[in-house]
Amino acid sequence: MSASGGTKAIVAALGANLAIAVAKFVAFAFSGSSSMLAEGVHSIADSGNQGLLLLGGKKAKREATPEHPFGYGRERYIYGFLVSIVLFTIGGVFALYEGYEKIKHPHELEQWYWPVGVLLFAIVAEGFSFRTAIKESNEIRGKLTWAQFVRRAKAPELPVVLLEDLGALVGLVLALGGVGLSVLTGNGVWDGIGTVCIGALLVLIALVLAAETKSLLLGEAADVDQVAKIREAVVDGETVTGLIHMRTLHLGPEELLVAAKIAVQHDDTAAEVARAIDAAEARIREAVPIARAIYLEPDILRTTKP
Repeated sequence: MSASGGTKAIVAALGANLAIAVAKFVAFAFSGSSSMLAEGVHSIADSGNQGLLLLGGKKAKREATPEHPFGYGRERYIYGFLVSIVLFTIGGVFALYEGYEKIKHPHELEQWYWPVGVLLFAIVAEGFSFRTAIKESNEIRGKLTWAQFVRRAKAPELPVVLLEDLGALVGLVLALGGVGLSVLTGNGVWDGIGTVCIGALLVLIALVLAAETKSLLLGEAADVDQVAKIREAVVDGETVTGLIHMRTLHLGPEELLVAAKIAVQHDDTAAEVARAIDAAEARIREAVPIARAIYLEPDILRTTKP
């Protein structure tokens, strides 16, 4: 995904969540539904999360400095991790607490048609946001399954929006079920149970996001296919005769560090080796354009005689 990749999906999700949040709080004010309150806070949290993703994308574009010579690409990972924390604390934990209180002190819903109407509107709006995220993800997902895409994506924005929107849609269905059962049975406990289910869902999604963004923050290597392309590009069979070892590291979603020790002929001159390194770097960048920082160390490949 490019540096601006996923922006359309983020903006779509932000607009949908702000509109839905207002509608949910209005419904809560008229009905007293704890599901509506939890869902309203959930939408506010999601809106803040989209703001964090946009802010992280903007900060990541800053030029490298002497203090940060490899740039600020990892800012996107940091803000992606913050999103998981916000979703866990503000969204999930609050919903669990509100659901517990409603189960402990249930009361009948007033003007139930408000939450039902808002939930139906929210499902349509979230469905539009989710459709946008799916469309943008499909452009870069390739043959990966959705689970593989979420786990392997180096840019955090689209997986975050996808999981948020999926969680929002499932949460809306749970809220609709809780409200519906409360209306049908006259027992407000069902509204609280629906709220607890929403909280558990949000906590689960937050933990998945935290685990994935933590891995990116720690530093992930290039994908297997990218590593294979780099290995093939390094060796020309003439001056560079082999690859002794190599390490790759994502400095950001679109910036890859490549460090390798390459084998050269023992009788090559320094000028020939320098030209071979320059040529190898050019081949690597052509094969994997995101390989921005490349460090190649020449060495003599020593073989052990039997």
